[in-house]
Amino acid sequence: MKELINSGKQKKEKKNSISRRMAEFSSSLNFDEIPDKAVEEAKRFLLDSVGCALAACGNEDMERAHRYVKTLGGNNQATIIGYGTRANVAEATFMNSLLIRALDYNDIYWDQDPSHPSDLIPAALTPGEWKGRSGKVVLTGIVIAYELEMRLCRVAKPGIREIGWHHASLTQLVSPLIAGKMLGLSTDELVSAVGISGSSHFTLGSVVAGALTNMKNTADPMAVEAGIRSALLAKEGYKGPEKVFEGKEGIFEVIDSVNWDRDKLTLGLGDKFLITQCGYKAFPTEALTHQPITATLEIMKGNDIDYSEVQEVTVETITRAKDILADSSKYDPRTKETADHSLPYCIAVAIVKGNVLPSDFEEETLFDEKVRNLLPRIKVVAENEIDSLFPRVKRAIVKIKTERGEFEKKVDYAKGSPENPMSDNELIQKFKANAKRSLSEDLIDDVIQATFNLESFDNIGEYLEMLHP
Repeated sequence: MKELINSGKQKKEKKNSISRRMAEFSSSLNFDEIPDKAVEEAKRFLLDSVGCALAACGNEDMERAHRYVKTLGGNNQATIIGYGTRANVAEATFMNSLLIRALDYNDIYWDQDPSHPSDLIPAALTPGEWKGRSGKVVLTGIVIAYELEMRLCRVAKPGIREIGWHHASLTQLVSPLIAGKMLGLSTDELVSAVGISGSSHFTLGSVVAGALTNMKNTADPMAVEAGIRSALLAKEGYKGPEKVFEGKEGIFEVIDSVNWDRDKLTLGLGDKFLITQCGYKAFPTEALTHQPITATLEIMKGNDIDYSEVQEVTVETITRAKDILADSSKYDPRTKETADHSLPYCIAVAIVKGNVLPSDFEEETLFDEKVRNLLPRIKVVAENEIDSLFPRVKRAIVKIKTERGEFEKKVDYAKGSPENPMSDNELIQKFKANAKRSLSEDLIDDVIQATFNLESFDNIGEYLEMLHP
């Protein structure tokens, strides 16, 4: 009998559209159904993301974006992290997501496609504040965001990034579900919200190709904002195409240069949670720089090498990393966006300064003479053997030549990855270093404690009030 029931359930699921199955999962999931480990990771990612946002406050680009949001005006519905100003819920969500993303220091997940699921945290946090949702509801929204975003990163082979689309094209399909849950949308309304957003906000890979602009960090927050606007429209009765994935001229039909594993999107939703497989960033740089930076630092520290001894550096990596991180513009980075996507620059900083920090991408430090002198000595090489391991393993091999000889290090898993995790203490130290720019020491300690006890908040607005001076 049980087998017949399960068989009937599976047949019903297959009849339902993919967006409806995702909407049903999002609508029905309750906090008490989430495993403790997944809840703890949601809190850790929240703390890490808030820290990244606080570190970005005052950044010139964030000041520009903040002025833009204030110029638009409107109802003061939600708080902007670090600034304390209030804006309408859509613009506050955009700004909070942008702050988290601005330094390229937030989380990273990369299966077939790369993504930064924490960009979606404001889709829960900000409308959650507007609607007075509890910490438990917001944490549930964060877990859903990670689950669906990470599933989308796994279903296309090769990933859509490999054929010229940016991962914001995936985010647009998740953000309306998270925002909609906070806004109290019905399942039918959630389905419409996915259709509205998912049929209108695809993003070109050009935002992360060649010499980079502000759009490198802004594309995904715009897709998060799109989800809020789509959810608000759906709440008013607007309809969107239900079969935005599998329907005529839907995603699967239009983006047909990849193979879509449709079952991976919804099969087993709620049985286990992928959030525990997402990684943290130990460095504020593009994900494929992390293994080479880790290897470089281990060589320099392990062999007590001074930067003045370095004659030549060879980085062996995947073809994609050489293509996007070592083109000619990356040997003369003149903006933060190009520098944190420049493998030669990141390696040179690691050699000269013994670490790679957000301060290394500020305008006054981009032209450090010691770093610049090293750039021509850094060679990036694509290796077929490393390509064959990707994306399961993102191997990098670094060789540093000195008068004392050549030193070599292979790294498969960067610090912060699930295979090489950051401890609570390491995560807290990263948060403290990021938050000190905006908050007092006492308030920093209060935010840490509050984040790890977020389920105790009856109104998430009380938590947001702590995130600015």
